[in-house]
Amino acid sequence: MRLLRAKQGWPRSTTAQCWGSSLGYHVLSDLVSVETPGCPAEFLNIYIPPGDPVFDPDEHGNVVLPFQRSRWDHSTGQSPSNPRDQSNQVTGWLDGSAIYGSSHSWSDTLRSFSGGQLASGSDPAFPRDTQSSLLMWMAPDPATGRGGPQGLYGSLRGPAREQGALSAGTGLVVVSYHNLCARKLAQEHPDWGDEELFQHARKRVIATYQNIALYQWLPSFLQKTPPEYSGYHPYMDPSISPEFVVASEQFLSTMVPPGVYMRNSSCHFRRFPMDGSDSSPAIRLCNSYWIRENPNLKTAQDVDQLLLGMASQISELEDRIVIEDLRDYWPGPERFSRTDYVASSIQRGRDMGLPSYSQALLALGLEPPKNWSALNPQVDPQVLEATAALYNQDLSRLELLLGGLLESYGDPGPLFSNIILDQFVRLRDGDRYWFENTRNGLFSEEEIAEIRNTTLRDVLVAVSNVDPSALQPDVFLWQEGAPCPQPQQLTTEGLPQCVPVTVIDYFEGSAAGYGVTLLAICCFPLVSLIVAGVVAHFRKRERKMLLKKGKESLKKQTASDGVPAMEWPGPKEKSYLVTLQLLPDRSLKVLDKRLTVLRTIQLQPPQQVNLILSSNRGRRTLLLKIPKEYDLVLMFNSEEDRGTFVQLLQDLCVCNTPGLRIAEMDEKELLRKAVTKQQREGILEIFFRQLFAQVLDINQADAGTLPLDSSQQVREALTCELSRAEFADSLGLKPQDMFVESMFCLADKDGNGYISFREFLDILVVFMKGSPEDKSRLMFTMYDLDGNGFLSKDEFFTMMRSFIEISNNCLSKAQLAEVVESMFRESGFQDKEELTWEDFHFMLRDYDKDLRFTQLCVRGGAGGTKDIFRQSSPCRVSFITRTPGNRVTGPSPQLYTEALPEKMQRGFLAQKLKQFNRFVENYRRHIVCVTIFSAICIGLFADRAYYYGFASPPTDIEETTYVGIILSRGTAASVSFMFSYILLTMCRNLITFLRETFLNRYIPFDAAVDFHRWIAMAAVVLAILHSVGHAVNVYIFSVSPLSLMACVFPQVFVNDGSKLPPKYYWWFFETVPGMTGVLLLLVLAIMYVFASHHFRRHSFRGFWLTHHLYIVLYALLIIHGSYALIQLPSFHIYFLVPAIIYGGDKLVSLSRKKVEISVVKAELLPSGVTHLQFQRPKTFEYKSGQWVRIACLSLGTNEYHPFTLTSAPHEDTLSLHIRAVGPWTTRLREIYSPPAGGTCARYPKLYLDGPFGEGHQEWHKFEVSVLVGGGIGVTPFASILKDLVFKSSVGTQMLCKKIYFIWVTRTQRQFEWLADIIREVEENDRQDLVSVHIYITQLAEKFDLRTTMLYICERHFQKALNRSLFTGLRSVTHFGRPPFELFFNSLQEVHPQVHKIGVFSCGPPGMTKNVEKSCQLINRQDRAHFVHHYENF
Repeated sequence: MRLLRAKQGWPRSTTAQCWGSSLGYHVLSDLVSVETPGCPAEFLNIYIPPGDPVFDPDEHGNVVLPFQRSRWDHSTGQSPSNPRDQSNQVTGWLDGSAIYGSSHSWSDTLRSFSGGQLASGSDPAFPRDTQSSLLMWMAPDPATGRGGPQGLYGSLRGPAREQGALSAGTGLVVVSYHNLCARKLAQEHPDWGDEELFQHARKRVIATYQNIALYQWLPSFLQKTPPEYSGYHPYMDPSISPEFVVASEQFLSTMVPPGVYMRNSSCHFRRFPMDGSDSSPAIRLCNSYWIRENPNLKTAQDVDQLLLGMASQISELEDRIVIEDLRDYWPGPERFSRTDYVASSIQRGRDMGLPSYSQALLALGLEPPKNWSALNPQVDPQVLEATAALYNQDLSRLELLLGGLLESYGDPGPLFSNIILDQFVRLRDGDRYWFENTRNGLFSEEEIAEIRNTTLRDVLVAVSNVDPSALQPDVFLWQEGAPCPQPQQLTTEGLPQCVPVTVIDYFEGSAAGYGVTLLAICCFPLVSLIVAGVVAHFRKRERKMLLKKGKESLKKQTASDGVPAMEWPGPKEKSYLVTLQLLPDRSLKVLDKRLTVLRTIQLQPPQQVNLILSSNRGRRTLLLKIPKEYDLVLMFNSEEDRGTFVQLLQDLCVCNTPGLRIAEMDEKELLRKAVTKQQREGILEIFFRQLFAQVLDINQADAGTLPLDSSQQVREALTCELSRAEFADSLGLKPQDMFVESMFCLADKDGNGYISFREFLDILVVFMKGSPEDKSRLMFTMYDLDGNGFLSKDEFFTMMRSFIEISNNCLSKAQLAEVVESMFRESGFQDKEELTWEDFHFMLRDYDKDLRFTQLCVRGGAGGTKDIFRQSSPCRVSFITRTPGNRVTGPSPQLYTEALPEKMQRGFLAQKLKQFNRFVENYRRHIVCVTIFSAICIGLFADRAYYYGFASPPTDIEETTYVGIILSRGTAASVSFMFSYILLTMCRNLITFLRETFLNRYIPFDAAVDFHRWIAMAAVVLAILHSVGHAVNVYIFSVSPLSLMACVFPQVFVNDGSKLPPKYYWWFFETVPGMTGVLLLLVLAIMYVFASHHFRRHSFRGFWLTHHLYIVLYALLIIHGSYALIQLPSFHIYFLVPAIIYGGDKLVSLSRKKVEISVVKAELLPSGVTHLQFQRPKTFEYKSGQWVRIACLSLGTNEYHPFTLTSAPHEDTLSLHIRAVGPWTTRLREIYSPPAGGTCARYPKLYLDGPFGEGHQEWHKFEVSVLVGGGIGVTPFASILKDLVFKSSVGTQMLCKKIYFIWVTRTQRQFEWLADIIREVEENDRQDLVSVHIYITQLAEKFDLRTTMLYICERHFQKALNRSLFTGLRSVTHFGRPPFELFFNSLQEVHPQVHKIGVFSCGPPGMTKNVEKSCQLINRQDRAHFVHHYENF
């Protein structure tokens, strides 16, 4: 405020003392307190002009001093006729509120409760430090920044404390005076107790205080005497006017000096040390605001000196000038340590809605000035001109405060004088407890007279050790001849500089901790992932240990027979441990650490082997150089170990291997000469590229790039010869396979044990370019073992045996002999013992097409030769064919003669639209349910977001953190709904019941688990957003002032003036919502990671245990919202109904779990499958395709695992087929193993929970159904097929007219028990309801040579005996994986009248995904619609 800046140090004309301004502020704080910020917070911020020397010295131009509007009565301010009325935080009477507090609790805090006195500290001259921070205004010291309640006195509260030493004297005097009165009363009335003494002393002090304020201080201040007291006027309005608040405060500010003198009774004025050697004549006012434990006021003597100094010091002149201590260095709000007192007062007047200067004069009956110059002739005209410019020369707009200051000079102007005098008179006359009111019975006439005769000087003399002669009679005035005049009128010269303004950074020192806290919370999933990985690792290791128990002894025995060494594979590669075994057949086997054979080296003649030993570096290395193969480089632990191996090798080869030559050389040279496996692979790469290039007439460029020295490497490759192991590896087979033996012997024309480039080329040409006759002749020659030109039955048997090897020898010798006889008989050669080539080719006459596409699948090198040279093969496979006889494996297309609907060609957009329509048709129930659920969640989010953004009651939170509160509250509502209703997806008993009702037509109950996962993922995303919103909130709350926080969270914070908000860690770890929120994120991280597919598969027990944390989750959710920090708890509104339903469903399950079920039969089947047959409870009703959960307490755990029932509903017992794929199922298989010695088995009992519904039980609701089972996933279809057989045998009417069962298995031996069920189905299926197709995936592709021959044999066997060569069933057996899309296409052709076909799959996730993808592709067509169901647990 430049208008209020001018030269300081003008004494008041009436020579009023500092006691006037000191007591004035004390009286003002007793009457009014409107500085408390209002809620919701409203700001009238003060914009600082650029270049302000105190607040903007760097001319940033963006400095804003915050000004928060005062607290008001919320029932006011609603309309112009009902203006806002500020709330006074004290009583508004001259009743000693500044001494005793404005409440009983405050008063009790100040009392000692002994002798009626106020509590004092260690020095009786000083009050006790505050005991309760909640009752204390604790603004920080702007000079030092120190805060807290330490060093503050409860009796010196509020704004009066801000003047520091100026107001401290008054407070200390009245406290001492109370205790003095209490002691006198105790002497006069020894029978009075503490309460009586305190109240009577208080009454006397307040009366004295009223007398001094009205009859001594006010006349010296206004130079006017109040009218005589005429008694209590009950209809007088004593309320504090806003004009009085501003007028009295601001006028007093013009009288305040920049410092306070201190002297003793001998008129010695005390000096105060400054920085350096200088000293100050007075206490600087701006550096003593809110000062704690003032170093200049420590003893009673210091207090006496302060009182005497104030009595000698003359106040500043009453004018427009305000000292810089108030103008620029007043204690600041919020982040600022300083503010402008005058600017704040002007804003306070605007906040209170004060009238203008002219309006106020008219209201008081005074004549307003006509022009600016008439305002005050003593004011500098330039000041008036500047003021007029601010108000656009409009005098009527001049504000009350500035007008009152400008009209005052030496004495208060008429406006301020009338406002202040009127207010005090109304306070006196309207107060029935005024000490002069004889009708209230407080004081007698004598006591009133005594009080009227008591002056402030009398009080000062009574409570201090001051010599009466050191004080003038009227301490409010100093006249000539009074004792101890001041040295000079005090100015800022010679005083210490005011500590400049500082801006508090609430977040200072918290950035790193805040970031680390957020990072730690973000690491919860990572930590959970690591823990889950460790758990999964140990579970996998446990399973491996269980599987290896039976192999340990064999491995130990095998390892004991070998010699350990390290094999060096080549430069830049790591050596690895191998075991060397020398066998009696003069061969050397190299085994890895798992004792798997890596390589076999023949040491028999004419093989010449060179043995080269290293001569340096410990003599531990040897090189075994084998012609036509890569070399073997071995490194031993010591020279002795190497010598032992060499001796064993010599002993083995000494008799029959004269070619073993031993030499020595430097180790470095030895390694350089070695032909490593890597080098050998490079040679073979070129070998195969050149081989295919010549066979297929491929250009050199297409055969792949060669190195720069290609000519030399090509020559080396063309002279290369393949060993038996390399030949087998090129075919992807094992060296010991009979097929490899036969093919190798056929190709090795020179019989040297290796195949040359030319020999391999001759064989490859036949397979790549030969006719069916050439290929059959080659096959004939391969197995004409004796070379007599005929293929005997034994040789034919050997050929078949080599084919069957790839199916794990699934046929016995007797079965294979039967196959051979049937093939001879089918071809009319039953009387022949030998076949000519013509006979053999005649046997293959129906398969010329298959032979034409037969190839020899050869693996290339590392360069991907297989992908380059492999020819395309036909992809169409017929699945629905007629077999000989009356048996038909599939429905005949000829049975349906209706014309197919004409397919209309559509454009691209029309096709996409049709595909979209088909997708909607297929998943309309899912889409509707997800849409409704999502709409509810979005609606809840929008409702809460709108409420807190626009419609909530004013609490300032929406303005404090707009984005954070919308995000956190909106997501909180959605997450509460999601986490509540996700329970319904796990009510298995309820779902099983409801899926049999009409609701199943509208709600996809089969997708309950998928919906559970979808809700969980959506909920965790919203939970993350909720956390992000709260992270934003915490940051904003951590940088928001305490006054704002007290508005936002009034039940948590009290605005005690300390400014500092709680740190971020308080919000995170010291509040119930914060701590429970952190724990919730931790629980969610654990549950979600362990529930992932990978960890659930590797550690089901970990998933089982961690998912039971849902109890902790819901407990934390309830506690999280119960603190009601922002709103009343609402989670229970969403949670109550789902929790009751879920609890009822769990009680149903628990009622079943208590029943023990006896196992009547246990059988261990191949491929780790355990068959359990147990009693069926009397009330147990189920449908085929349903599943149960079982627990076995004998395993030491109560976890339940889901399995599909393989028994049919009509059977008296229940059965399960459980494959050992984890520790639990492996140990289950162990405890149900048959006991040793053939004793009677007593099987552990089971606990049963179920049955539960699944989509597979709806197979009978479709006219055509397709069942797809893979691996152990065939279990639900075992129950369905048995149920189908039973219903068809008893003549049950069913909608389902045809079932196609596709069984995908590695070998039929894996699940032979299912073959028995299928066989039973085939025997009882007289209506041709079931068509079974079996796919053996372990076999190679159909157009591989061996697979083609195996396929031919299978078809021969099918024709001859009407059953499969492998399974013994009449069902068709295929080799490879089923192409579902082609199969579904053929179904559309066979069943054109069927509009919906049900597809039910159960098996590995990859297979289920392929089925789903095929259904989606087929559903894009405008034909039959495929509805896919798959099993979930």
